[in-house]
Amino acid sequence: MTDLITLHTHSTFCGHAKDPLDAMVDAASRAGVRVMAATEHYPVNERFDPFKHASMPLERLEPYCQAVLEERDRHPEMEILLGCELDWLGDDEDRNLSAEDFDRFDIVLGSVHFVDGWLINSTRTKERWGEVGVDDVWRRYIDLWCDAAASSMPFTVMSHPDVVKKFGFYPSFDLLPHYERMAEAAREGNRMIEVNTSGKYAPCAQYYPSPEMLEVFARAGVDCTVGTDAHQAAHIARDVREAYDYMRHAGYRCVAVPRIGGDVSYLDL
Repeated sequence: MTDLITLHTHSTFCGHAKDPLDAMVDAASRAGVRVMAATEHYPVNERFDPFKHASMPLERLEPYCQAVLEERDRHPEMEILLGCELDWLGDDEDRNLSAEDFDRFDIVLGSVHFVDGWLINSTRTKERWGEVGVDDVWRRYIDLWCDAAASSMPFTVMSHPDVVKKFGFYPSFDLLPHYERMAEAAREGNRMIEVNTSGKYAPCAQYYPSPEMLEVFARAGVDCTVGTDAHQAAHIARDVREAYDYMRHAGYRCVAVPRIGGDVSYLDL
C-alpha cells in the first residue's frame, strides 16, 4: 500500500505543539500524505488546564476551524479533515457538551488523559502516580475509557487506547481480560481505534496500543486507523508505513480511513 495517512495531528493552536498549522500541512504534502486530519485538543476548562497548555483555548476554536478550511483550499492535492481531540472527563465533566456541538467536525478523536481530574500523561503531574498507585490508575483509566467508548458522544476514533502506559508504569494484574473488555466497548459503541506511532518515542518506547491489545481489537472486528499524533512538522508522517506493518502483524487486513463528511473508506494492507 502506498497511500500515507495520518488522522491525528496537532499544531500551535494548542499550548504544547511546536509548529503552526500551515507548516504541518505543508510538511504532510511534501511527505506524500494523502489524507490528514487536523485534530486539535478541544478546550477544557481552567480547573483542568490552568496554564492553557493541555488544550486549545476556547477563544481559538473558531479561528482554528477557519484555518483548517483555508488549508483545505490551499492544498487540493490532499484531503484535509476538520477534526478535534475531545477529552472524556467522566463524572468531572463541566462543559455542558452535546453531540450537536461536534456536527461541524469530520472526525472526533476520543481520549482519556484526565483520571479523576489529574492529567496522567504529563510530566508536570507525574508524581501523582506514586500517590494514587499504579494498579488503581490503570483500573480507573480502563473504566473511563470503556465509558467513553460506549457513550453517546460522537467519537469517531478512540485514540491511543493505552496511553496510560506512557511512562512505562504497568500494573501487577493481567491486562488481557481488560483488553477484551475495551474491545467489546469499542465494538458496541461502533468506534474505531488507532495505531498511534508517537508512543514509540515516549518512555514506554512502544506504539499505542501494545501488540497484545491490538490483536484483541483485531479479533473483535474493531476497525483501526493510523495517526502520528505529530506536534511538529518533522513528525507528521513518522512511522506510518511501519504502523501498517504493525497492524498487519496483529491480524488486520485493511486500514480504515475517515473522510470529509464522515464517510469511511478502507485501504488494503
